[in-house]
Amino acid sequence: MAKIAFDELRFVVVDDNTHMRRIVRTLLRAFGSREIYEAEDGASGLEAVEAYSPDILISDIMMPIFDGIELTRMIRNPEGGRHPFIPIIILSAYSEKKYVVEAREAGATEFLCKPVSASALYRRIQNIVVNPRDFIRTKTYFGPDRRRSVNPNYAGVERRSGDNTMHIVDPDKVALEI
Repeated sequence: MAKIAFDELRFVVVDDNTHMRRIVRTLLRAFGSREIYEAEDGASGLEAVEAYSPDILISDIMMPIFDGIELTRMIRNPEGGRHPFIPIIILSAYSEKKYVVEAREAGATEFLCKPVSASALYRRIQNIVVNPRDFIRTKTYFGPDRRRSVNPNYAGVERRSGDNTMHIVDPDKVALEI
């Protein structure tokens, strides 16, 4: 595993369950994190993101006021939020494919099922830090590239064309057509 400078990363953990927030906070501290901010619902989570400018957001999928999917959509709105490029890890007790797809379509960077293990959380954070994905803008989506790998030989009906996709190569919104 690659060494990550956790002491330089700022986290916001959003979960309506106090016990789950404590577990995630304890794991992050064990990894070496110093700055961990918490929120108990989506609205407070959005405020925490705006107030603390975290490097990574970890959010539960099901919460009051608005859930992790709505929180992700609000953050990924490039016209509305100040932090549309923040990596987002969605936590869920529900592992069915529909929840994973819903989180991915909202713009989540990673998905992690509960109960959370230290190694699984570390691997998600490691993937975010070591292998960051470019951001994509289409007519209906803004967020990290949902493809985990690129196959240049793919010729299927869902192959992207340069007409509808904007490839954001860095958070400073420098864009290239693909």
